[in-house]
Amino acid sequence: MVADVAYLQQNQQQIDALEPLLAAQRAAFRANPMPAAEQRRAWLKSLRELILGEKQALVEALSRDFSNRSADETLLAEIMPSLHGIDYASRRLGKWMKPSRRSVGLAFQPGRARVIYQPLGVVGVIVPWNYPLYLAFGPLIGALAAGNRVMIKMSESTPATSQLVKELLARVFPEDLVAVVLGEAEVGMAFSKLPFDHLLFTGATSIGRHVMRAAAENLVPVTLELGGKSPAIIAADVPLQDAAERIAFGKTMNAGQTCVAPDYVLVPEDRVEEFVDSYRSVVQRFYPKLEGNPDYTAIINERQLSRLKGYIADAEAKGARIVPLLPADQGRRMAHSLVLNVNDEMKLMQEEIFGPLLPVLPYRSLDQAFAYINERPRPLALYYFGYDKREQQRVLVETHSGGACINDTLLHVAQDDMPFGGVGPSGMGHYHGHEGFLTFSKAKGVLIKQRFNSARFIYPPYGTAMQKLIHKLFIR
Repeated sequence: MVADVAYLQQNQQQIDALEPLLAAQRAAFRANPMPAAEQRRAWLKSLRELILGEKQALVEALSRDFSNRSADETLLAEIMPSLHGIDYASRRLGKWMKPSRRSVGLAFQPGRARVIYQPLGVVGVIVPWNYPLYLAFGPLIGALAAGNRVMIKMSESTPATSQLVKELLARVFPEDLVAVVLGEAEVGMAFSKLPFDHLLFTGATSIGRHVMRAAAENLVPVTLELGGKSPAIIAADVPLQDAAERIAFGKTMNAGQTCVAPDYVLVPEDRVEEFVDSYRSVVQRFYPKLEGNPDYTAIINERQLSRLKGYIADAEAKGARIVPLLPADQGRRMAHSLVLNVNDEMKLMQEEIFGPLLPVLPYRSLDQAFAYINERPRPLALYYFGYDKREQQRVLVETHSGGACINDTLLHVAQDDMPFGGVGPSGMGHYHGHEGFLTFSKAKGVLIKQRFNSARFIYPPYGTAMQKLIHKLFIR
């Protein structure tokens, strides 16, 4: 009882601190509404030096939260892309900030038209647990490059990492520039209700609906990075070892706890068993053992592990064949498995899996594969494995997804010069690179005129001369 009271009090204290924190950031923004490029680069440089200097502490904190998180995966998928994102933005910031010239119609001369890119103000960022570093630092990079103040709500599922990120960012940024908020789900909901100038949420589609509903009360624009069931399609003639290796990399990274991980794979019906054999050999080569293997990331917590085991039990009860590829689970290190004979009644075909389970679905023709994908909610990513360029083009034209890879998985997310975002149920809006700068900026159109006022010729009172002018200038 005492612990429950303390928990509620702590949560309420964190909720009560949100509005004063937002007010402080708004006041700081009003005092410096258009930070110079040099200032923004200095912010990004401080962040870069912090990440680089504390990378080992960040790796260790994440591993504690997961019970085992591969250090190399953290470096590869979180630290490295964060540093690359900073470098990319810093080099191009001056070009992005430069007002763009636009044309002025003859009827409105003399005049000049410009689009200027103003910071929005205070940006809120809600971070999930699966990649808490990259999904905190990535939006932070874009928001700072655009000249904003930032409030970050870290996940309660990664307490060690969240606390460390809060302490580290406080070391280099004042709280009225970058602030980190901790706390449980109630704090996150209160955070999503704040009247930010923009809110970016990364997480489950089901939670995204609540976040969007809360933001709508204050007409806060949102970027939603959700997920969904990202398919992989294997062509009829591609070497299966090639496809299996690249799919396995994308599916085993972070034990499948990745929003763009392949969620199911469509395989020509006469190649299913061959795919199973190829995929098994790749996974066992990647992870020769499970127990004590530092490369094999664990499931984040017992609740998620129980959810995944529930998917297996449900699928087996409804006729699926489970093909374990590794020895039995070791703690929260869950053995990777293929799932055959699946159908739409199974939970793992209704929800994003977010774990080391990969359903295999047979198909007879590409038309059938495309129809299967297009009849379902649009995914965050789509992967195609085949070397026929005409078929590659068909995939890109005849399916919709937030992003796509041809003959690879995941790595499109790491390209700084491409936007990243979902479509429909898998999200809305973009960030990364230039698109991130634009997301966190207001592109303000400005018409500039000086002393001579040509518009006076269209002032009332109107008459025949005005009608002739309108017809001559516009109705031709």
